[in-house]
Amino acid sequence: MVPYCSICWAEDKVRLLDQRRLPREELYLEITDYREVIEAIKTLAIRGAPAIGVAAAMAAALGALEIKSEDQKEFQTRFLEICREIAGARPTAVNLFWALDRMQLVAQAHAAEPVPALKQRLVHEAQIILKEDEKVCRHLAREGQALIHDGLKVLTHCNTGALATGAYGTALGVLRAAWEAGKRFSVWVDETRPLLQGARLTAWELGKLGIPYTLIPDGAAASLMQQRRVDLVILGADRIAANGDTANKIGTYSLAVLARWHEVPFYVAAPLSTVDFAIPDGSQIPVEERAGEEVTHILGQPVAPGGAAALNLAFDVTPHDLISGIITEKGVLAPPFNSSLKPFRPKG
Repeated sequence: MVPYCSICWAEDKVRLLDQRRLPREELYLEITDYREVIEAIKTLAIRGAPAIGVAAAMAAALGALEIKSEDQKEFQTRFLEICREIAGARPTAVNLFWALDRMQLVAQAHAAEPVPALKQRLVHEAQIILKEDEKVCRHLAREGQALIHDGLKVLTHCNTGALATGAYGTALGVLRAAWEAGKRFSVWVDETRPLLQGARLTAWELGKLGIPYTLIPDGAAASLMQQRRVDLVILGADRIAANGDTANKIGTYSLAVLARWHEVPFYVAAPLSTVDFAIPDGSQIPVEERAGEEVTHILGQPVAPGGAAALNLAFDVTPHDLISGIITEKGVLAPPFNSSLKPFRPKG
């Protein structure tokens, strides 16, 4: 067990580890207002698609507790408004919308109950979503760790560990499960500009787990692959289209192209809740554009001339035909993904 968690529910409060302060400080925020959870998601105090989904569910539960009226119709109207507010926090991670849809279904299914009882159902549902996330990630990790062998040199991008999920991790969870199974390997960690999630968060988590790693500039991956010093690339996803096109942290597409050129296997690890079956391909995935200051500054310090223009695309989309496999809780899915994902498409 690692001595930290990204998010939990305690005494009608959301308790989350403020990832903006890592690795310098481990500070937990205790939140009682759903608007503060929205702000935490927007400002990346919590991030990672599965963790954002859990945070959205807990924000909805907090919002439900704040509603004063005990009239069911008024409650349902206000709860829907709160869920819409939460949905505007970030556009790319589909888990956020998946979790909110689930919370709304619970509210609608129990609309005949007294409002106080319904509020407790919603609080309980948010906690179930957290527990299920850990269970799903552990299953995913167990499926994926079969790809890891002694002596491998694995490259990962951004952060996909317990910080990015409810508890265990996706791509980093695969490495964690392999290490716990006694396999010994090493990890190349992309710094992941502009916000350095690899340098600040992945390196911090690997250190906690005791897994050997080496931090590299994002631009070093090509040379390492050219020198045959990368055996496998494994990273996460924020949204996967029905055909397997995958949105992930900016720089993922570049790694996929490099991996294909250098014949390095390239795997995406994500729970099936990250698959958006409503969109046929990656051209319909919204890509968040964040403030240019995240590029022109590092940890609040300017690194570019004042007034410099900056483009800050938070994600890119990797075409499905560059992906060797998608690691899910139901196994490692092989291309063509239109076929291998099809059995998991929601019914109806």
